[in-house]
Amino acid sequence: MLRIFIFAKLKLLKMSDLSQQEWEEQLENDNNAFILDVRTPEEVEEGYIPGATNIDIYLGQGFLDEIEKLDKSKNYYVYCRSGNRSAQACAILNSVGLENTFNLEGGFMNWEGEVAE
Repeated sequence: MLRIFIFAKLKLLKMSDLSQQEWEEQLENDNNAFILDVRTPEEVEEGYIPGATNIDIYLGQGFLDEIEKLDKSKNYYVYCRSGNRSAQACAILNSVGLENTFNLEGGFMNWEGEVAE
């Protein structure tokens, strides 16, 4: 129970939920951006935001192992299908020292920008 509270607190302090417009505008002007897609491989097959790196949050320890390798100086723009898993991912990223995280509200299912396949 305490661990969930700590993650929720970190999320509130360090993560920003951004609308699609805010996310795109901020990303466009960010030379230190890293786009992180935390969906499953099956979801990624349906398309993804160009330039995104996929690390499936459902990998559990494998997800933690992969995010530990990421550059702590980057700004992380994170998305999933609906915005829920990516919000959780932002909290996890914050907990390992990746402090600049931005969650895409509504996720990929509401994405109206460019899509790669």
